[in-house]
Amino acid sequence: MMSDFLRIPDILHATAGTVIYPPGGRFGPRTQPDIQLVLLHTGQMTVYIDDVPHEAQPGHVVLLKPGHMEQFFFAKAQETWHRWIAVHMQKLTAEQLAHLQQLPFSIPISENMNRLTDLMLSLRHSQPDTAEVICSLGLAAIQLYASEMSGSRPQDTHPSVSQAVAYIEQHYPEELTLEQIARCVSLSPEHLVRLFRKYENVTPVKYLWHYRMLKANELLAQTGLPIGDVAARCGFKTSFHFARMFKQMTGMTPSAYRRHNWDGLQNEKSRGT
Repeated sequence: MMSDFLRIPDILHATAGTVIYPPGGRFGPRTQPDIQLVLLHTGQMTVYIDDVPHEAQPGHVVLLKPGHMEQFFFAKAQETWHRWIAVHMQKLTAEQLAHLQQLPFSIPISENMNRLTDLMLSLRHSQPDTAEVICSLGLAAIQLYASEMSGSRPQDTHPSVSQAVAYIEQHYPEELTLEQIARCVSLSPEHLVRLFRKYENVTPVKYLWHYRMLKANELLAQTGLPIGDVAARCGFKTSFHFARMFKQMTGMTPSAYRRHNWDGLQNEKSRGT
């Protein structure tokens, strides 16, 4: 199968990171040493690969392949936030390279891909890059990318789902209900749930909470706001509720996540985009 073309013994080390670029930011040029997945959450990104431009939009994960010259240009009018998973391989065989070439430049970010990235980020300061658990997660991310590309996931999103996603991402700090989200796209709640399950593999309410958590991750990593303020700005009713959900998703408390992120951010920037 396409998703089985790499194996754990082929992996020397793996890592994950997160960074926000200011408006007009850029990175490179550099020769890509790894198989790298870049999850673009906000802003925009143009990647020149061997001098050929490729556009990436928010909500998509990009696959970068080893041995190519890359240069990155980020949105001019807003910050660009992305996370990445990089997997460093032993020399790839011709068959493995051929498999990689069949994979597309980008696909929509799934909830499972987000969860894998969350887990790698939460473990990056307690496990070395060479640890089997980290290498296994890096391999799983690439296999997930391949399986989601070749599976039955729809290529286009339903217009009502796109509209509901935009509404959620604009109003996530507010007290949103399924009924409100459905009303904004003129659908019944039941119909909207069915569409979200089909196109996003998650319910609208779960999408909302996951987006809130992603924005909380961003504020914890990039600001010094008190934990209570982060919770309030991201739609959590209490700091306790926020801390409980954060621990469930990442395995860490918000304070520990912030401390580890601040301690390791500079090191992670030097390893990836």
